Amino acid sequence: MPYLAEFVGTLLLILFGDGVVANALLSKSKGKDSGNFMITAGWGVAVAIGVYAAGHVSGGHINPAVTVAYAFTGTFSWALVPGYLLAQLAGAMVGSWLVYMTYGSQYQATDDAGTIFATFATSPEVRHTRNNFITELIGTMVLVFGVLAIFAPGNHVDNPAGPALVGLLVFGIGMSLGGPTGYAINPARDLGPRLMHAILPIRAKGGSDWKYAWIPIVAPLVGGCIGGLLYGVYSAGF
Repeated sequence: MPYLAEFVGTLLLILFGDGVVANALLSKSKGKDSGNFMITAGWGVAVAIGVYAAGHVSGGHINPAVTVAYAFTGTFSWALVPGYLLAQLAGAMVGSWLVYMTYGSQYQATDDAGTIFATFATSPEVRHTRNNFITELIGTMVLVFGVLAIFAPGNHVDNPAGPALVGLLVFGIGMSLGGPTGYAINPARDLGPRLMHAILPIRAKGGSDWKYAWIPIVAPLVGGCIGGLLYGVYSAGF
């Protein structure tokens, strides 16, 4: 069932992705202070595992921006979009809860609210609505364009290599474009854990920054559609 596959794939994405952030940032974690490279590499692996888990059943979108972009460009049915988006959001929430269950003692030993929040959702280093929006838009535009390019028929990429290459693409986006906002590039990846941050009983967690939350939802949806359209125009010339 494609909805179940999207749920599981997104769950694994967040379990591995938010998990590596928790490992690198939380007090008393054995991976503390491992640095941005480990976090970025961990998110690349997270995407690859999520796509491997779901790809052969649902296409492995694990991202509302990808789902909406495919529907917007006519390669995916709009009728399936609501179910995909709900499954992705639910998977992200459960994945975030599993990270909390894994690192429960480390959360309780951490006093810094910003550190705790970073293991759930994204926030900009410099708050500037226009620039933050553009950053997330560009990152997701590159993501969708890159995914379509990887799986272009002429590249002869099939399942054994495809998800790993998508993970490598996300690793590259994080290393190159992730500095300003933390590269959500996925509405479910940000909203699901943000909801869990608001719900879970974590000592010293602080607020969930809902004033910023619309940017990692709207900007990736817009950027994904632009990326899909740009790839369509680009590939039409070949």
